[in-house]
Amino acid sequence: MSELVLDLTQRYTYADYLTWLDDKRRELIDGVISFISKMSPAPNLFHAGISWNIVHKLGSYIKKHKGNCKIFYAPFDVRFVERDNVTDKDIRTVVQPDILIVCDPSKLDKRGCIGAPDFIAEIVSPSNSYYDTRVKYELYQRYKVKEYWIVYPDSKSVEVNILQEDGKYATPVVFVEVGDVPVATLPGLSISMDEVFEE
Repeated sequence: MSELVLDLTQRYTYADYLTWLDDKRRELIDGVISFISKMSPAPNLFHAGISWNIVHKLGSYIKKHKGNCKIFYAPFDVRFVERDNVTDKDIRTVVQPDILIVCDPSKLDKRGCIGAPDFIAEIVSPSNSYYDTRVKYELYQRYKVKEYWIVYPDSKSVEVNILQEDGKYATPVVFVEVGDVPVATLPGLSISMDEVFEE
């Protein structure tokens, strides 16, 4: 199969995105290809371990309480939309968060999530720090993701952003190395920093 070559200055839609059948993960923001990575090699061991630690804790809580919430992890498409009843050609923003929780079953279909998840966590690597801390922060705020965690493996810290009634994230609460991080999306659940960064 010949290598897929895309014009990074062009604007694309989700309909275009569905035709890109190669070994790369891409994200679109407002029609612009904003992130590209190879499907392999897999994330480094520490990154993968952190992801598993968080997914395991969130998933165990959700399973025990048998609510409507469901947990997913990358690669899993989240399509952000401006209005209801859109076609693939209308959708111009699609991302693949590291971890997400969706509590409204009507947002789930065979292709992933359409609309804002309730919770997203992104695990920062040196190559995507600006993208997760600025670009995605603003994107998730714009589309009203209620809870956004930014996890920093190097400093063993977690930044928690909670959406306020005015549609803006409150001043972030940062947990460094110790303490319990409450999960606003799942009342009653806290994850210890030791559990997040357990190797």
